Amino acid sequence: MYPAFRNQPYVDFANPDVAKKMRLALDSVASQLGNEYKLLVDGKWIESSEKFESRNPSEKEQVVGVFNKATADIVNDAIEAANRYFPVWANHNPEDRAIVLFKAAELARKRIFELTAWEVFEVGKPWIEGYADVCEAIDFMEFYGREMIRYSKSPDELTPLLGEYNELRYIPLGVGAVIPPWNFPGAILVGMTTAALVTGNTVVLKPASDSPTIGYQFVKVLLDAGLPPEAINFIPGPGGKIGDALVSHPKTRFISFTGSREVGCHINELAARVLPGQKWIKRVVLEMGGKDFVAADETADAESVAKGIVTSAFGFQGQKCSAGSRAIIHKDIYDKVVDNVLELTRKLTVGPVHKDNYYMGPVVNAAAEDKIMRYVDIGRSEARLAIGGEKLSNAGYFLAPTVFVDVPDTARIAQEEIFGPVVSIIKANDYDDIVRIANGTDYGLTGAFYSNDRFRIQDAKKRLFAGNLYINRKCTAALVGVHPFGGFNMSGTDSKAGGRDYLLLFLQAKAISEKI
Repeated sequence: MYPAFRNQPYVDFANPDVAKKMRLALDSVASQLGNEYKLLVDGKWIESSEKFESRNPSEKEQVVGVFNKATADIVNDAIEAANRYFPVWANHNPEDRAIVLFKAAELARKRIFELTAWEVFEVGKPWIEGYADVCEAIDFMEFYGREMIRYSKSPDELTPLLGEYNELRYIPLGVGAVIPPWNFPGAILVGMTTAALVTGNTVVLKPASDSPTIGYQFVKVLLDAGLPPEAINFIPGPGGKIGDALVSHPKTRFISFTGSREVGCHINELAARVLPGQKWIKRVVLEMGGKDFVAADETADAESVAKGIVTSAFGFQGQKCSAGSRAIIHKDIYDKVVDNVLELTRKLTVGPVHKDNYYMGPVVNAAAEDKIMRYVDIGRSEARLAIGGEKLSNAGYFLAPTVFVDVPDTARIAQEEIFGPVVSIIKANDYDDIVRIANGTDYGLTGAFYSNDRFRIQDAKKRLFAGNLYINRKCTAALVGVHPFGGFNMSGTDSKAGGRDYLLLFLQAKAISEKI
C-alpha cells in the first residue's frame, strides 16, 4: 500500500538558508556549462555528424550545452528500436513500471535545487518558477505511478452475464512520439513522457531545441531510477524536420505534443495521413496554448483582481499557455483596477535570474523577443500603452512588463497569443458583456472570474468556456491531481494532464469474454 498522493511543497526563497542552497546549485551548474551531450538510441549513447548549441537567454553568448543533432535516419533508427523493445516493456508488471517513477521522483527531490538551476540557466526561469516546475515534474511521476497501479488492480466493473466470465483490460498502444515545449521543460516533458512509459509504451522523446539540457537531466534521472534505456530514445534536433519525421513514421502509434497552435494543427494534419505499412489510426494528444482571461464584475475587490492580473500575466515573463493575457473588467471598477495593476507592475524586478532572484527574467530567445515587440507595435495602434513596451538590455532578451489599456475586445492583441509579458485590459459594460468577451476567442484554456455575487459565480461556472476556470484566484499554477489541466477549441484536445483519466490516452481497452 502506497501513501496517498500529495503535491510536492514549495520553498520560500526569501529564507536565507533556502536562497543559499539555490546559489550553491547555480554555482555547481555554472561549472558544467558548455558540456557536450549525446543522443540515446536503442539503449546506447551515440554521436551524430552535426551539433547545435543551447544558450542562456539571460546572457545570450553563454553556451549551456552542446548537443548532437538528430537526423531523419536517426529518427527512423529510434522508432525501429522502440518498436522492437515495446513487447518487452509492455509485458513488465505495471507496478514495477510505477516503482521506476517513484524512484525517479525521489531522485528528483534530492536534486531539486540542481534541476531548478538548470532551468534558470537554460530558459531563464525565475527561481520560484523553476522550483515549481521541478515540483510539478515530481508530482506527475508520483501521481501517474499511483494511477497505473489503480488501473491495473481495479478494472472496470462489467455487467454480469450468467455463463460467462467477462473482463476489460487496458493495454499499451505502442511507440509514442513525445514532443514537449521549452516553457515547462521539466514538468510537461516529464508528465508526457512518464504517462506514456508507465502505461507500457516505449518513447521517442524530442525535447524542445531551447531546452535540451533540461530534457537530458530528466532522462538521466529516469535512467538512474532503473528505467531500461531501451524504453526511451532521446533525440534532440530541429522541430520541423525531426518532428515531421517522428509524426509521419508508419510505426509511430501516438503523438503527444505541447506547443503552439500552428505546430499542433500541422501535427494533427500530418498524423491523419495513413501511410503504407501503417496498421492504425494514430492517436494525437495536443495542448496548443490560449488567450486566457482574468475577468471581474462590479462586486469584486479591485486590489485582489489587480494582483491576480499581474501574477497571471507576468509570471515567467508571460510565457505560459495559461498566462492571463486579457483582463476583462466591469466599467464600475475599471479605473481602480487599472491604477492598482500599474502600481504593482512598477514594482516588478527584471534581471538575469542566474545571478539573483528577480521576479522576471528574459524571454527565451531572439525570435520570441522579436515576435513580442512586433505585437507591442501592433498594440500601440490599437490601444493605449500604459506602461512598458521596451527592451531593457542587449546582453539578454529582457523586456519590460507591458500593460495596454482601453483595448477593444476584437483587437489583435486581445485575440492572438503573444506569449510574452503583455496584458490587454478591456472594459466591459456589464456581466453579460464580460461573458461575451471572455468567450470571444478561438481558444479555451484557462480563465479566472472575480466576483462576490454567489448567484453570478454559479452562472459563470456554466457560461464561461474554459478547460480550467478559477473563481476569485489567478488563472495560472494548476496543481497535479488538484486541477486536471487542458483546454477547449484551439487550446487542444482537453487531455486533462494530471487528471484521473489522463493515462487512458496512452492505453486501449480490450474486452475478453470466457464461456464457463
